[in-house]
Amino acid sequence: MKEIVGNPLHLTSLNHVSLICRSVEESIDFYQNVLGFVPIRRPGSFDFDGAWLFGFGIGIHLLQSEDPEKLPKKTEINPKDNHISFQCESMGAVEKKLKEMEIKYKRARVEEGGIHVDQLFFHDPDGFMIEICDCDNLPVVPLVGEMARTCSSVNLQILQQQQQQQLRVAQQ
Repeated sequence: MKEIVGNPLHLTSLNHVSLICRSVEESIDFYQNVLGFVPIRRPGSFDFDGAWLFGFGIGIHLLQSEDPEKLPKKTEINPKDNHISFQCESMGAVEKKLKEMEIKYKRARVEEGGIHVDQLFFHDPDGFMIEICDCDNLPVVPLVGEMARTCSSVNLQILQQQQQQQLRVAQQ
C-alpha cells in the first residue's frame, strides 16, 4: 500500500485560475457583472494583454489570446467538461438571474443517500464551463474511515493528519 503523504507541497489554498480569452474586455464584463468578481491591479511588467479579477477568495486571471480565431468555440453545455464551480446561497435566485440575463444553462441534480445537490452549468464568453451549485448539502466522506463533514467545514490539514494516524495504527 502506498503511504499517505498528506500535504507534501504545503499547499494552503487555491489562488487563481487562468483563462485564455478571445476578448479580455468581454470576459471582464462577464466575470464582473454575472459572477460578481472585482477587477484588481495586475503587475505592470507583463508584456501581454490581460486582466486580473478577484472574488470569493480566488482570482481569475484573463489572458488575451494571441490568435482568438483559433480558440475552439464550444456551444454544447456538457457538465462533464472542464469547469469551475461556485457555491451559492439560493439556486432559485441564480436560475432567475440567468434567465433575466438570457444566459443559456443546463440543470443537473446529484443524489447520494437521500441528499440532493442541484447544479446549473453555463459558459463564459469563451466557452469555459461555470457551475453554480448548492454542493454544501453533500457531505465530504473521506475514503479512510473518518466522519462525514460538509464541504464548507472540512479542514484538510486535520483530515490528512487523521488519515496518516489511522494508517500508522493499521500498519502496527
